[in-house]
Amino acid sequence: MPALWIAHVAVTDADAYGKYAELAGPAIAAHGGEFIARGGRYVQLEGRDRARNVVARFPSLEAAEACYNSPEYQRALDHARGASERDLVIVEITE
Repeated sequence: MPALWIAHVAVTDADAYGKYAELAGPAIAAHGGEFIARGGRYVQLEGRDRARNVVARFPSLEAAEACYNSPEYQRALDHARGASERDLVIVEITE
């Protein structure tokens, strides 16, 4: 079943986070991920507000998790650590 990678992000260092975004996109695409929402308008109804919300669709939960654990994504993630506050969850789509 396909899965969604959902990230809620507060960027604290735009330059470093920009490098993360530059590297993360190709890593996500290499694992079959495609962005369906990235930084667009949103309404915060509950929980902690973070101005950047990203949703990517993957062919499976396993593909999304493999992407996260891949050396390419981990290299990208090195730039996000210390440059953002993030929550990331992978959710399987039940159709």
